[in-house]
Amino acid sequence: MDRQYTYTRPADIEKESMRIIEEEMAEKAIRIPDDQLAVVKRVIHTTADFDYGENLRFTEGAVSRSLQTLGQGGAVFITDTNMALSGISKPSLEKLSARAFCYMARPEIMERAKAEGKTRAAVSMEQGAEDYPEGIFVSGNAPTALITLSKLIREGLRPSLVIGVPVGFVNVVESKEELFAVCREADVPAIVAFGRKGGSNVAASICNALLYSAAGTIDPVKRGWQV
Repeated sequence: MDRQYTYTRPADIEKESMRIIEEEMAEKAIRIPDDQLAVVKRVIHTTADFDYGENLRFTEGAVSRSLQTLGQGGAVFITDTNMALSGISKPSLEKLSARAFCYMARPEIMERAKAEGKTRAAVSMEQGAEDYPEGIFVSGNAPTALITLSKLIREGLRPSLVIGVPVGFVNVVESKEELFAVCREADVPAIVAFGRKGGSNVAASICNALLYSAAGTIDPVKRGWQV
C-alpha cells in the first residue's frame, strides 16, 4: 500500500523538521540562548542527534561577532576537508561576497606535510593562517588542525571565528577543550562540539546556519526551496 506523505516540498519538509526539533528540545528541557539557537537547531537537523543541544559550546558573543564579520562581506572560510567545503552553501557565500577553500588536496600542501612530518590538516591551517589571518577556520575531521590553530593563536593569530567539531577517538576531546580555552583566553570567537562527536557534516551545518542568519535566509523559502 502506498504511504501518504503530508510534506513533499523541500521548504515544507525543512520547516516541519525544525518545528519537531523545537518541540523535542522543549520536551527534553534543552534550553539554548536565542543567539545560538539557529546554529544548534541546524546541527540537530543535520544529525538528528539532540546531544548537540548539550555539547555545542560557544565563546561569549561568538555568533553575534561572526554575523558581523559575514555581514561586512569578504569573509573567507578555510576547511580541513573537501567534504565540509562541499557542504557549505555556495549561493549564501555568493550573496555575502564570501569565499571558502580547502587546501588539503593541493600538491604543495602534501609535499610540505611529508617533508615536515606533519599532517596535511596541520599544514593546511598554517597556510590558511598565512593567507587569511582573519579567516574563519573550520575543522570537522582533524584534531591536528585544532592543535595547530591553538598554537597559532597563542603566537598571535586572531581569526574571525574557529569552528572545532572533529569526530573521533584520538586527541579529539583534548584538542577541542584546549582550543576552546585558548580562544576564550585570546578573545577569539569559537564554536566547539565538546566530546567525541562531530564531523564534516556538522562543520558545514554550523557554517550554513551562520550564513543563512547573516543573509536573512533562515526561512528556506527565501533560499528558493519552495519547489
